Amino acid sequence: MSQTPPTLLQRRFLAPRYWPYWLVLGLVRATVLLPWRVALGLGAVLGGAGYYLAPKRRRIVRTNLALCFPEWTAAARERLARRHFRALGMGVVEIAMGWWAPDRRVHRRAQVEGLSHLERALEQGRGAILLSGHFTTLELGCRLLTPYQAFHPLYRPEKNPFVATLIERSRLGHVEKLIRSKDLRSMVRSLRDNVPVWYAPDENMRRHMGVFAPFFGVQACTTPATSRLARMTGAPVLGFFQVREPGGRYRVIITPPLEGFPGSDLAEDTARVNALIEEQVRRAPEQYFWGRKRFKTRPQGEPSVYDD
Repeated sequence: MSQTPPTLLQRRFLAPRYWPYWLVLGLVRATVLLPWRVALGLGAVLGGAGYYLAPKRRRIVRTNLALCFPEWTAAARERLARRHFRALGMGVVEIAMGWWAPDRRVHRRAQVEGLSHLERALEQGRGAILLSGHFTTLELGCRLLTPYQAFHPLYRPEKNPFVATLIERSRLGHVEKLIRSKDLRSMVRSLRDNVPVWYAPDENMRRHMGVFAPFFGVQACTTPATSRLARMTGAPVLGFFQVREPGGRYRVIITPPLEGFPGSDLAEDTARVNALIEEQVRRAPEQYFWGRKRFKTRPQGEPSVYDD
């Protein structure tokens, strides 16, 4: 059953405290009117400015890059940090395109690789777990798959009610159902209905909720939900990634199912999940979200790696 998108035209959202949100929404949505390359160029400029305007986020990016690429020179990591902020700006424009651009404009920009892997996986009748990571192309990437396969994305509701309503309404314009990240029953139901479930497990977890597994050689507290859900449902696990390429083109990559997954060791399964995401990050490192505190939870006795 399709979910009904919520409406932004609520009396509470007309209050003065939400006027700045409406202004930003109007400006972002207006980028859809621009030629695609021009819009991406504008996003890159704004993202480049963000490098200077967001010092706290810049420190987090630098810390993560130093942890994940210790073999690189400081100058090389700094160049990557600047490219990352430009990619972030382009990602904001791509969110607008993914939510509001017409189908004919969006879908012709994508090349999908590995769709046969997903089709064969669904022949088993157990659904499929589409495993992704937090990339700047994430929102648009989901839209690029919709012409080929229906799927149900997982999401974590935003605390801000205006932003939460906007995201849910915009996403439900292109998928029939959203699943809250803690709604295990809905995940299982979708998989048993042979509908793929998409989610990105590369979030920092609290120590009691995750297991430590290497990510770029650094112990990262990671959700073991992928292994548990696969074991519970028998659903195969496939990678689902998007890459921004020159000229405003995109490559959507669906990998073969992980073999022998889940295994007998939960930590080993989680390490395989992290390794799959890491492999993709290394292909286009500037397009990964480096501005999150991915390594905030540390093993017992280890100090924080961030300047809190």
